[in-house]
Amino acid sequence: MKLHYYKETDSLYIDLSSKTSVDSKEISPGVVLDYSEDDQIVGIDIQQASQVVDLSIIEADEIPIKKLSFIQK
Repeated sequence: MKLHYYKETDSLYIDLSSKTSVDSKEISPGVVLDYSEDDQIVGIDIQQASQVVDLSIIEADEIPIKKLSFIQK
């Protein structure tokens, strides 16, 4: 899962899968779900995110240490 915050549009995109989105559905005002070809949810788009999500408390639950190129073994 990846989180992308776009300050210019105040939108938060939660990327749940590497699958391509082929369809979208607004499930409530300002919240859109993206679906893959096999009807799985692959992303969540939240408009006016700063009004509905406390962006200051978003935390990383897991960091892929092996992928950090600056860490030496």
